[in-house]
Amino acid sequence: MYQRIRDLREDLDLSQSDLAEYLGCSQACYSYYEIGQRGIPVDVVIKLAEYYHTSTDYILGLTDVKEPYPPSKRGKG
Repeated sequence: MYQRIRDLREDLDLSQSDLAEYLGCSQACYSYYEIGQRGIPVDVVIKLAEYYHTSTDYILGLTDVKEPYPPSKRGKG
């Protein structure tokens, strides 16, 4: 998971500071996420998946498919 969020960031030529600002944390905090020294809260994983237009499963390493899942139809109709 940690390498995935680093790779996603680097693929877009973003800095750790860029992501830290988006997430509302310090650059040091985000750095700890990337090196695995701090657990990544679920809400942060979700925000990263939304930011990168991928699935939380991809970030968590449960799939190698980068495309996000289609929107859920639960609760409708």
